[in-house]
Amino acid sequence: MSVIHNYADAHESVSGKQVVVSDEVLAKLATCSSGSLTTQLFKRGFRQPALVGLRAMCPDAKPFAGRAFTMRFIPAREDIDTYSTMTTKPNDDNLQWVGVEQIQPGDVLVIDSRNDPAAASAGNILVTRLLARGAKAIVTDGALRDGSEIAAMRLPAYAREITATTRISYHHVADLQVPIGCAGVAVYPGDIIVGDADGLTVVPAHLAEELAEVCSVQDDIEGYLAMRIAAGEALWGVYPPSPASVSDYHAWVAAGRPAIPSIIDREEG
Repeated sequence: MSVIHNYADAHESVSGKQVVVSDEVLAKLATCSSGSLTTQLFKRGFRQPALVGLRAMCPDAKPFAGRAFTMRFIPAREDIDTYSTMTTKPNDDNLQWVGVEQIQPGDVLVIDSRNDPAAASAGNILVTRLLARGAKAIVTDGALRDGSEIAAMRLPAYAREITATTRISYHHVADLQVPIGCAGVAVYPGDIIVGDADGLTVVPAHLAEELAEVCSVQDDIEGYLAMRIAAGEALWGVYPPSPASVSDYHAWVAAGRPAIPSIIDREEG
């Protein structure tokens, strides 16, 4: 008799594993290119780990990697999200302040704004507090306010839009440190957000150390291959790398990484 389904009695959840990524791994991931990260994640079955459509407020945003601290928005309700929630002490109807005060060094505040930029997810004062608490970045799939001020800060900030409209007009903070969707990508608390001026990539925490190693190697090899292409070689046999070009790379490293003259530089000169 044919077996149509074969169900296990139990399941070991990846999301339930508490993996804390070290600062050393974060520092290494911050040096990895988004191209290598997304390629290696694709090889492991992750089709879309990039937060598409979110842009850095500062075009010169420095590369970073940090642990996701998640915040989930739902639509505001008129009888709950009033200006009276802006109190001088914590209250259950304003979890945003609570979340900001829970941020730890190395965290990235990731906000699920439901891809709605109608009102700001945060402004310059909250971003200033994040910076003071040691955050690595703030990310929202909605909007930020005080864009020019935030762009001038050291804290990388990413959003879809800039708007002056206050958060409580359209958003209510419903949860902290729960799985969320940001720009259509699942983000779990503790996942690693890797960013630079080009954009953002979500790396599952349990893969962070592995990817930090392999992506560093891929970046180095591809840097060498790019120089060969710039020297005038055709793509075939060079990129993607053949066994021969990988062997050539190792020989080039052993030789002390000699310069490979570029015909592009010569033509521009």
